Amino acid sequence: MSKSYSEDTYLNNEFYLRLNELEKIITDLRLQIFLNLPHDESNAILTLHAGAGGTEACDWVEMLFRMYSRWAVKKKFEVEIVDMSKGEEAGIRSVTFIVKGRYAYGLLKAEEGVHRLVRISPFDANKRRHTSFASCDVSPEVEEKEIEIDEKDLKIETFRASGHGGQHLQKTESAVRITHIPTGITVQCQTERSQLKNKMTALKILKSKLYKLRQQQQNLEKKKERIQKGEIGWGRQTRSYIFMPYQLVKDHVTGVEVTNVEAVMDGEIDVFIEAYLENIKKMKKN
Repeated sequence: MSKSYSEDTYLNNEFYLRLNELEKIITDLRLQIFLNLPHDESNAILTLHAGAGGTEACDWVEMLFRMYSRWAVKKKFEVEIVDMSKGEEAGIRSVTFIVKGRYAYGLLKAEEGVHRLVRISPFDANKRRHTSFASCDVSPEVEEKEIEIDEKDLKIETFRASGHGGQHLQKTESAVRITHIPTGITVQCQTERSQLKNKMTALKILKSKLYKLRQQQQNLEKKKERIQKGEIGWGRQTRSYIFMPYQLVKDHVTGVEVTNVEAVMDGEIDVFIEAYLENIKKMKKN
């Protein structure tokens, strides 16, 4: 009896082991089918900015940063913060971070756009419902040789870092801000104690954004939609997260709706990503 039970347990464990392996193979094949564009396999550089909503919007950015960080952990990806600006009262005004892992950009490009939050504000003594906005910019990490930058086109500034890095960074001008004069694109990095390391990271991000700009300029529709951005607010949202009066996360690009808001905020966003990739595939066929 015990031998039969042991054999059944072994076969059962072996079955689920093989099933997991098969699921991984199928997932990898799906990725190869959907993520076959240049840089889909690259690391992703994300920038979150608080839009309309004041302190509420800053808190919303912090919530989104947590959501993406938890998603990355589930994928066994690494998250590296490059720059962070805290809100005056709470939350994060803006944050730039790199998600490192194979297909990170191919997956996270689905997240680009404006994310809208509707909830009862924890900062409102009258417990009124507030609407907040945050933008998410996603670009791939590119090779050094792909984008060449003329040093004459750069304005490089140094300043004392704040927030991440500890007191040492408060006393030295280790943070670096780089402005690409022809395009007006500005990036900064203040997470390293070394000014040189911060400069190298800032240049990496700048090249990523310039690459993305070049790609957008090859498509006039994308240029109008993404480069000529107006205010971060109504009419431009990619996804809505409604906490009150009901719970719903709706993606306005794919139409996908999820009622488990808590799970989404805990990093369960693959359903939106997969729908986005399938939508792209359908568009290509048409």
